[in-house]
Amino acid sequence: MYDWQDLRYFLVLARTGSLSGAASELSVEHATVGRRVTSLETALGLKLIHRLPRSSRLTEDGKTIAMLAGPMVDCAQTVEAYALRASSALSGTVRLSVPPTIGNYCISPHMRSFRESHPSLKIVMEGSPDIAPLDRGVADIAIRMVKPQEGSLVARRIGTIRFGLYANLAYAARPPGQWEFIAYDSSLDHVRHQNWLRQFLDSRPIVFETNDVIGQQMAARNGVGVAVLPTMIGDTDAELVRLRVGFEPPETGLWLVTYPDLRRTPSIKAVMDFLVRCVSHEPHYADEDGSSQNRHG
Repeated sequence: MYDWQDLRYFLVLARTGSLSGAASELSVEHATVGRRVTSLETALGLKLIHRLPRSSRLTEDGKTIAMLAGPMVDCAQTVEAYALRASSALSGTVRLSVPPTIGNYCISPHMRSFRESHPSLKIVMEGSPDIAPLDRGVADIAIRMVKPQEGSLVARRIGTIRFGLYANLAYAARPPGQWEFIAYDSSLDHVRHQNWLRQFLDSRPIVFETNDVIGQQMAARNGVGVAVLPTMIGDTDAELVRLRVGFEPPETGLWLVTYPDLRRTPSIKAVMDFLVRCVSHEPHYADEDGSSQNRHG
């Protein structure tokens, strides 16, 4: 028997046409996609793709398997949604997609207390700066840094993430005109504080790009340049100082997102309540007036 997850990865590859496209959509490394597809080929005894330098073309067997298995994705998601709705016990698995900073510094430190309260409920958390495609089985719940526009989702604003400019002490002594910068790559130009930074540059260069905020923090610590970091990270790092430039990077709302038919199931509700508590108890993320906003799609 083949592994269902192997088949799911293959179907995403078949739709996107490349390992990089599938990896981006699934928020995993290229090698993970390749390993899953190889495992499926071994289990089926069939060669499913031609591995080319810039693409992965389906073999004839691959095309047939993709056509036969396509409807299985919808069926599997329907079964999973039904199981969550039908279950009255706080058990099973709930999948989250959250920005890495929120996951590492706000959610993970409280997982022990959650486990003690709900020992039969497992959380699988994917840390990704990208927008999680909830409709593709990646996550049941997401925390997003942009207000959702999908009409099929229900979202609640649960907090605010704040940012500042940071550098190590020696670098901070440089005149502002000599600053160089650390940033995300262009795939995250839709993020408000990244947009702000590109306008703030004023012809000064970006010398290092990484979508890993911890990588940005470490680079700033070691004098590579100036980074826009969440205050949760920058203000608590003794190796960094906050640079005062007259105006701060823009704040970004945090939105808790799920589907209407999932949010009332006991497991989903328990995890959503837990996430709200995690954010509201963290001063760096809590809205100053304690209020939250609701949007129903």
